[in-house]
Amino acid sequence: MKDRLRQNHAVDFQDLMGRFTLDASSEFLFGTSLKCLSMGLPYPHNVAQVPSEWSTITGQGANRFMEALANAQQVVADRHVLGIYWPLTEIFEDKALKPMKVVSTFIDPLVRDAIKRRKEHSSSEKDQVVEDHETLLDHMTKVTADEKILKDETLNIMIAGRDTSTATLTMAVYFLTQYPEAEARLRHEILTLVGPTRQPTFEDIKDMKYLRAVINETLRLYPPVPLDVRAAKEDVVFVSPDQSQPPLFIPAGATILYSLYMMQRRPDLWGPDAEEFSPERFLDERLSKYLLKKPWIFLPFSGGPRICLGQQFAYNEMSCLLIRLLQTFSSLTLDADAQPPDSRPPAEWAGKPGRQGMEKIRPMTHLTLYSQGGLWIKATENISIR
Repeated sequence: MKDRLRQNHAVDFQDLMGRFTLDASSEFLFGTSLKCLSMGLPYPHNVAQVPSEWSTITGQGANRFMEALANAQQVVADRHVLGIYWPLTEIFEDKALKPMKVVSTFIDPLVRDAIKRRKEHSSSEKDQVVEDHETLLDHMTKVTADEKILKDETLNIMIAGRDTSTATLTMAVYFLTQYPEAEARLRHEILTLVGPTRQPTFEDIKDMKYLRAVINETLRLYPPVPLDVRAAKEDVVFVSPDQSQPPLFIPAGATILYSLYMMQRRPDLWGPDAEEFSPERFLDERLSKYLLKKPWIFLPFSGGPRICLGQQFAYNEMSCLLIRLLQTFSSLTLDADAQPPDSRPPAEWAGKPGRQGMEKIRPMTHLTLYSQGGLWIKATENISIR
């Protein structure tokens, strides 16, 4: 980021976070980083002359893997929208086959190596103990040697851990570009509790209330999984609090689509300022007035027995990244000229109520939320840690 910003070029923060979270996830899962951050960053569309070395690496290595993974996810999302009819659109071609071949060239050797290591490892009573040096994949080979199961499980966790954190970090920084007073307060907390250069500890992060509030408010307005589905285990009847409405019968096995995106913006649940970005709502009297009375109105990580297993991992990963970012840079701004034209809000959004009339980017979703065309930002480098 420093190098690119010193050239007076905007940086696609969404692309950068996709690389960061994929490197973090792959190292956690496989013990081997995919080194996406080393492949070079894209240039904004309004740069007249892109260096030739960039065009030679866009289709190589980790960039190729990232593109293939995104394409495969889009196919899955399209199938979900089409429901039982999606096979009719793929009679002549399995649309997921080509991108998944690319993904497999990266994942398959790592899975095979883990299985090989497990077979060479002498069995002992320690096999079910999690050892310090183990990756998650290493531990899973203690349970099964089925290559397909291991590949599917690791990909599932990689996508869940990578895309959701990418979306949240992207939208959090977008909000900081739009609300400079929030950025200033967050940076003050960081410099007060951690300082301008020190790496944060777990204890530091626990004490940073405003940082957690910024992340939670981002998760409230832009949950990374905006739509979800649950199935009824048994027949159930929901009684409406409005006595003029009839009860709702849900038969066993029925699937219910629900929208966190809509629920977490409802004025009757969050107050009249529900569409406003206000991290303070997680710190002031609004916390007890709304959330503490009805904790199920905030479900970015789901809840109950289906709560996200990586919740604390995600909070700490995102917290650490935001701390290091604001230690390094200040005055985060959105570069509207660098945003691709099709990623800007349509003219008809202007003047619309709620966030639609406020946004300077175009939020979209496939399996997870993202900003169409990226999030192109500029920032001022802090002299203290140059």
